Amino acid sequence: PNKKYGNPGDQYVIDVLMQQHFKEPTAIQAQGFPLALSGRDMVGIAQTGSGKTLAYLLPAIVHINHQPYLERGDGPICLVLAPTRELAQQVQQVAYDYGKSSRIKSTCVYGGAPKGPQIRDLERGVEICIATPGRLIDFLEAGKTNLRRCTYLVLDEADRMLDMGFEPQIRKIVDQIRPDRQTLMWSATWPKEVRQLAEDFLRDYVQINVGALELSANHNILQIVDVCSENEKENKLLQLMEEIMAEKENKTIIFVETKKRCDDLTRRMRRDGWPAMCIHGDKSQPERDWVLTEFRSGKAPILIATDVASRGLDVEDVKFVINYDYPNSSEDYIHRIGRTARSTNKGTAYTFFTPGNLRQARELVRVLEEARQAINPKLLQLLDSGRGGGGGRSRFRGSGSNADNPNLMYQEECDRRMRSVGGGGDRSSSSYRDGRSRDGRDTYSSNSGSYNNSSGGGNGYQSYAGSNQYSSRGSSQSGGGPDQGSQFGNMANRSGNPPPPSSGPQPLMAQQFPPPQPMMGFMGQGPYQFSPPPPPPRK
Repeated sequence: PNKKYGNPGDQYVIDVLMQQHFKEPTAIQAQGFPLALSGRDMVGIAQTGSGKTLAYLLPAIVHINHQPYLERGDGPICLVLAPTRELAQQVQQVAYDYGKSSRIKSTCVYGGAPKGPQIRDLERGVEICIATPGRLIDFLEAGKTNLRRCTYLVLDEADRMLDMGFEPQIRKIVDQIRPDRQTLMWSATWPKEVRQLAEDFLRDYVQINVGALELSANHNILQIVDVCSENEKENKLLQLMEEIMAEKENKTIIFVETKKRCDDLTRRMRRDGWPAMCIHGDKSQPERDWVLTEFRSGKAPILIATDVASRGLDVEDVKFVINYDYPNSSEDYIHRIGRTARSTNKGTAYTFFTPGNLRQARELVRVLEEARQAINPKLLQLLDSGRGGGGGRSRFRGSGSNADNPNLMYQEECDRRMRSVGGGGDRSSSSYRDGRSRDGRDTYSSNSGSYNNSSGGGNGYQSYAGSNQYSSRGSSQSGGGPDQGSQFGNMANRSGNPPPPSSGPQPLMAQQFPPPQPMMGFMGQGPYQFSPPPPPPRK
């Protein structure tokens, strides 16, 4: 493996790496560079954010520079197939950044955008073409391009393309590529369908695994699960966003289930002064591009999205991911939270988990345990209720003492905090009710919860805190009345000052990060100024 960027190719590659301030390769790059440069077919299994795009694009640039120049009518030398237009655009940006020093031209071919500019790029000649399968087949059948010169083929996120039903299109495209090509397949998982595709398309290939073959969450992500009811989620989101927006780095993606909820939540948050924008499948391509540009630049640091953005959306400085609606599978959950903690960064993922998501509880606990995350006792109790009580297999079960069971220690810490403030005086304290802990002791059980980075005793694991931490600022504003909607409506008028120091429980974000900064004018200082929307596409 190349443990340093000392010999991934020729000197021009080293120069462009230095210009981009890369110091050393990631694990998949260290293993992938020498194999790809040797001309061997290969399969790379690595999680999102591991740097696999560069692992195949740098060898592609070296490969192209050793081929004859393109002549008029020639198609691309390197073809990258990607499942979504967002991923295709991001790969094309990397190809442009690293290929310009060699004057290597690239283009991006995807549906939902005018065909004219894409056809012109292909007719002028490009060495690298990044494409989604559907639009590329349209151009091949229309004779707008060909694959006679293609000697370097990349299948990026092969598992995702198969999930989306692209296997017939992939086979149709590969059948038109010369057999002496070099093929690289990249995937986050290694199911039998992907294995069969590798057997059909690759010759004498080498497989590289970085991490587990089964999909697992990035261990640099702090995962916080809040068990609550469906009608509590909106208020909890707003209380959480108030603390997130007080942070210096606050770029946040909020995932919802439906396009209607995406639009409705964006409209209500913007009405109350939050700098939110949304993206989903019904948005036109120019509007999607504009929204992503605003989000990347930080002009609109809150992006509300459906699962259309959960894979392939690569924004380096996303610090928070919120699962407002829990997805249908643990795989989608892992890909959603993978939008934060890219490369070697760290991030935080919040998830609102309701009794309606009970079917996913077992898989969620498995993901949390694999990532060595603290597990909300309410989630374990919900899982027990679904099993009819008892008999589970949680890694933290079956201990005879609290000292051996971190979950019970988190719950006791929650009880201690509640007692220290006399049960709390805000509205959220009413959400606690008498109950029994998992070992039979009397304790409190909250409708929601959150973790902070370390316990008060410095034991090195994340401590569990009560739901009153979410509501410590909001309760006084709403007057403790039953009308939860008033809390939403008054959100824009709240003060941005951090809470005064006290010996009682502090807000969630104050425990995880340095003291919050002023609210940066988001709240109570008039509406947030957005850039004008993009002009409608020309007919």
